[in-house]
Order: sequence, then C-alpha cells, then structure tokens
Amino acid sequence: MTPAQLSTTIVDGLTALVEQGVLALPDGVPAEVTVERPRQKGHGDYATNVALQLAKKAGTNPRALGELLAEQLRAADGIAGVEVAGPGFLNISVEAGAQGLVAADIVAAGDSYGHTRTLAGQRINVEFISANPTGPLHLGHTRWAVLGDAVARVLAAAGAEVAREFYINDRGVQMNHFAESIIAAGLGEPTPEGGYAGAYIADLAKAVEAASPGIFALPAEERLAAVRAKGYELQLAEQREQLEAFNTHFDVWFSELSLHESGSVPETLAHLKELGHVYEEGGALWMRTTDFGDDKDRVLIKSDGELTYFASDTAYYLNKRERGFDRCIYMLGADHHGYVGRLRAMAACVGDDPDQTLEVLIGQLVKILRDGEELRLSKRAGTMVTLEELSDEIGVDALRYSLARYPADSPLVLDVAEITRQSNDNPVFTVQYAHARVASLLRNATDLGVEAASHPELLTHEKEGLLLRALAEFPRVVASAAELREPHRVARYLEELAGTYHRFYDVCRVLPMGDEETTDLHRARLLLVQATRTVLANGLGLLGVSAPERM
Repeated sequence: MTPAQLSTTIVDGLTALVEQGVLALPDGVPAEVTVERPRQKGHGDYATNVALQLAKKAGTNPRALGELLAEQLRAADGIAGVEVAGPGFLNISVEAGAQGLVAADIVAAGDSYGHTRTLAGQRINVEFISANPTGPLHLGHTRWAVLGDAVARVLAAAGAEVAREFYINDRGVQMNHFAESIIAAGLGEPTPEGGYAGAYIADLAKAVEAASPGIFALPAEERLAAVRAKGYELQLAEQREQLEAFNTHFDVWFSELSLHESGSVPETLAHLKELGHVYEEGGALWMRTTDFGDDKDRVLIKSDGELTYFASDTAYYLNKRERGFDRCIYMLGADHHGYVGRLRAMAACVGDDPDQTLEVLIGQLVKILRDGEELRLSKRAGTMVTLEELSDEIGVDALRYSLARYPADSPLVLDVAEITRQSNDNPVFTVQYAHARVASLLRNATDLGVEAASHPELLTHEKEGLLLRALAEFPRVVASAAELREPHRVARYLEELAGTYHRFYDVCRVLPMGDEETTDLHRARLLLVQATRTVLANGLGLLGVSAPERM
C-alpha cells in the first residue's frame, strides 16, 4: 500500500461517514489527504493529521473525529491497525501483504514509476539559460544547466507539458564587438577596445577561416557582417554541443533578434498603448509598471529612439503566452533580484495575473575550490571558469549531482576533491554505488538461476518494511519537487534510500548460500531489490545523472 493508496482509503472513509450522516463537512470531503511516515518507531507505518484539520469545520473535536475515522479504516482492506494518538493524530499500520505489493507495482511500472498526474494539463515554459553567443558557457550557466534541466524533468514527471528554452542574446553592440575580435585575431591584430579576449577567439578565427576561406579578405563592411554571422553560428553550435554533452537538452533556442525582425516588438508596444499602460515623458516611451507594484516605471524606448532590453523582455513574454504556455518560469542569476518585481508588473500590464502565469526563480552564486583555492580563470576563455572545463575536471555526474542537491537560493562552495572522492561521505558516490551494488546482486541472481517473484505476505522483516515504505514515498517526493520547483528533494531522498537499502541488505539475505535451496522468501526479496534498482535509476534520471551498472 503506497501513501497515495492510503490517502484514497482515508478519503473513502471520510466519504462513508458523510454519507452515513455521522459527519458533516460543509466544504465537502477533501480530494486527498496528507499521509506521512512517522519519525518515531512504534507510531505505525504511516500517520495523518486529517482529524485535526477537519474537526473545526465538522463541528467536533479532533479526537472524536479521529475515533470515527479510525473505525472506518480498521475495516478497510490492507489496514492492520489504527491508533488515535495525542490530540487526534492517526497512526496507521498496514498489513505486510498490502505493503509488500509495492515491490511488484514498482517493477511493473518500470521507468514510469514515480510519475504522477498532479500537474496534468499544464503547459509550462522553463527558460533557464540566457546567454550571449559570444563565448563559452561559464560556471553560472552550469548551475542553471543542472537545476533548470532537473526542474523541467520533475515537472514532466508530474504530468506537465514542458518546453525547455534557451534565450539567445544575439541583438546589440556585443555582436559587433564579437565579430571585430574574431577579425582582429584572424588578421593577427590586437584585440579591439571593448572586444573579447581569450584563446577561444583565436580558435574561432581559425574555424571561421576554415569554414569560409577568404572571409577576412572581404571589404570591411561585408567582412564584418560575414564574420559576425559565421562566428555566431559556430559559437552557438559549440554551446549546443557542450550542453548536450552535459546531459542538458533544450527544446527551443529562441533568438532575441528574431523578435525584432519579425515585428513582435512594435506589435507589443502598440498593444500596450491600446491597454493604456504606456506614456511618453522626456522624449522616451515608458511602461507604467508602478501601477502593479514595481518600484519605478520602466523605459521601453529611450529618448534617442533606441529600444531597451525591457521592450524585448515584454515581447518575449507575450510570444511565450501566444505559443500557448500557461506558466512561464524564468530562472535568473543572483544579480537579477530586481527583475522579479518588474517582470510581474509587466505581466500585469499586458493583462495577465502574474500569480498564475509567471514565476521567477533566483539562483545564488557557486564557488569551486581546488586545493583550497577558488577556480577563477579558464585556460581557454581567460576570464571565467567554463562549463566544458568543469565537466572535464570533475565529471558530468559528480558535477550535476553536486549542483542538483541544493536549493537554487543556496550559495554554494564545492571542493573538487570532495565531490569526486569515491567514499561514502560523497553523496553522488553513495547513491551511484547503491545502484551498482543492486545491479551486481541482480547479475549474481541471474547466474544462480534465481528469479524474482511476488510473495508480498513474506516481506515481514522490519528492514523490509522500512525499505518498502521508502520506495512507496518516491512518487510523492517527485510530485513535491515539481510543485515546489525543488529537485534537490529527489537527491536527498535518494541518499536516504541508499542508506535504507544498505541496512536491509546487511540483515536480510537475498540469495541462497552454497547448496541452500531457493525459497519464496529469496524470490520475494529479489523482487524488492529489483524495485530498489528501479527507483534509484529513475531518481538519478530526474537529476540527469547516470545509474552505473558497475563501479
């Protein structure tokens, strides 16, 4: 019996009490009830505080309601006992057979175990990297490449339709500076003022020449346009390759420049004027965002006629909404706190309720230490630590897991030696080793000719019960991670699960020894091990981390 199934049983019990006229709930029976694992041993397998939550509405006291509900639950299939504790908590024990069925359910579900429909029907856009196509992706992008991808994965697992979006900042003077820097490198000249330095520019100049021989000999104006286009193409392709190698996939690569070339920005400004939320002052065009809680109004067109980034931001938001997304999630860096208010006000100005359609997650900075010193410089980029170099030095799995196991708003200091150490005090090693250990046991079972089988009534050992209940929690953990946009909950759950599995394995022999006859208990425990493997692999998959067969 999973927590979700027990929740349904409790809802059914409440419904029966209402239908019998024993209980009155003016607001109706809740669709679901929160069920938790008790922290203290001896308090049953699960607990719920539903009686405390509903007593006042029902016009009774929590213990009285608890006793009524307990009587209903004691008669339900799969319930071994119910105790009303304290002011009205229900401590529930389930039958071993009912609990043991979880293992077979998990194995049958396979890759889909942990998936729910809690966010079904929602179309969500997750924009989690916004970068200039003028250089390598750096450490800040690396954290969002992990967290944004993991958020998208748990949202999809919770039933939402998700689009992962990369916003290409390809409009503005930086693109000319980028092209001028490549040209200078191609001609053997010094980096121009305001240009880009680093060995990657020289490499890019060689790649541009190889792709378009003679490009640096073109007339100046034609050369600038050609080098800008080819350099942009090659640098963006490299960013794509680096992210794919980092196990981060984007469904949409959206060009800021395309908003202007398509006419979306002028159309957006005209729409805002129709809605009455823009005004002219000092020769500039402003959006009246203070009407919706912003600390000041925002400029859309400067007095010199130049469009602001905020004009692009507004057009981009409307573009997402026109593409049919119910909610737009923005994942921004620590220096973008001020964007929260202005983006929410912008959504309100175009007629949306920002509480329903827009969400901004702010991430804090990351420091990487090696030998006690912070990594600051890149051999290739010169001024930053790049995603590619971090992946090469630390490893994709270790880096992704280490970044995913903390909330986005937590500043991070990661030590290279610690997160790559193969020991039990390294969380990623602990979880991956648990999966490899399970895989090894299953290979041994195959060699011995032992096949798993469902005998749920035999899984009565305390450690078996603890492991079964931990496995049953996984769908709720995933749903919670999706609802709260906190994929670190999956990582922390996996670490607890790995420990629970090791404690089970230490006292519950799974395979027969020597000439010992294979029993149904061996087969039942082997099914439990298979279920553990499924959950470990599925959980690691939600973090974009591999589940190794051997370590």
